[in-house]
Amino acid sequence: MPKESESQKKTIRRVMHEYKHGELESGGAGGRVKNPRQAIAIALHEAGAANRESPQKNAENLRKTKEKERSGKTAEAGAEGREAQDRTLRGSRKKSDARH
Repeated sequence: MPKESESQKKTIRRVMHEYKHGELESGGAGGRVKNPRQAIAIALHEAGAANRESPQKNAENLRKTKEKERSGKTAEAGAEGREAQDRTLRGSRKKSDARH
C-alpha cells in the first residue's frame, strides 16, 4: 500500500479535525457526520488516497480539495476562521520550540 504524500496527510488531518469538532458534513444537503469510519472515508476521498478510485480520480479529488483549502472554503475555515485552518494544516509545533 503506498504512503500518502505530505499534502494528503495535511488534508486528512484537517478533515479529522473537522469531524472531532462536529463541523464535518456529508455531501450537499447531508447532515453532520457522526460515524468515525465515514469521516475516515471522506478524509481519504478528499485527500485523493482512496483505494476504491482510479489514480486519475484521486489526483482530481486532491486538486479540488487543495483549491478549496487555498480559497478558505472548508468547514473548519467557515466555523473557526481561516487562521484556524492554516494552523491545522501547518501542524503543531514541537514542545521544545513552544517553550522558547
